[in-house]
Amino acid sequence: MLRLLNPILAARQVARAARPGRVDDPVVRKVQVLRAVVGLIAVVWVMVTYRVASDAKSVAYDRADQIATSAALLPATFPVVVGAFILGSRPHMRGLYLRRSLKPLGALLALVGTVLLVYVLVHVMPEGGLIGDDEKPSPGVYMKLLVMVIAALWTLWAIAFVIWGGAIAVVNVLRTADIHEVLPPVIATVLVWELAIGDLISNDYHGLPVPARIAVILGGPLSVTAVSLWELRRLKTRHALTVRQALGR
Repeated sequence: MLRLLNPILAARQVARAARPGRVDDPVVRKVQVLRAVVGLIAVVWVMVTYRVASDAKSVAYDRADQIATSAALLPATFPVVVGAFILGSRPHMRGLYLRRSLKPLGALLALVGTVLLVYVLVHVMPEGGLIGDDEKPSPGVYMKLLVMVIAALWTLWAIAFVIWGGAIAVVNVLRTADIHEVLPPVIATVLVWELAIGDLISNDYHGLPVPARIAVILGGPLSVTAVSLWELRRLKTRHALTVRQALGR
């Protein structure tokens, strides 16, 4: 319980995959980090070169918006892909995957529920000053002050928890490896192409030449897809795990 007082430790415990016996390949983790660093450098270079972003702060805001969008898309993508995966598996496998999906679902509910609680808390907090016209505050004023202090501390904890937990959820694809190791690369691929479609619709990079715009919009999805295919191949060759085997086919 004491660990839960630290929002960073709580976020790790909630959002990181932790199923006993699952395959955790350190090479895959290193390649994913390298992909993220190279992708960030490429996007910054293109945006600054073509003056899409005026300064480093604009680039940081753009990347933060993309992370937030990814975190927002995960709740919608997760049930669709996981549901299709479970329905596509053999009947004798479905019960196992449904039980395993409880922890990823719990992580999703914890993050979304915390965001909703903060939203509700901010909108129901009483307004106005604490001290009235009387020189001696009433017990109700002290109670109001106590509630506001507790609410402020909870809000700070919740913000740190959601930011850190959301980042971990995006990197670990909402701990879907707890269901099966092949799910994270599959969901990651679906997620990045959803983001690419969103970029195409929003037309955020209208100031770029067409070749550079294509590179910015499609570079991320293509690189993530390539890494995901490589990860699936490594799971097959090194650990004998395939999508067909996962589905019991």
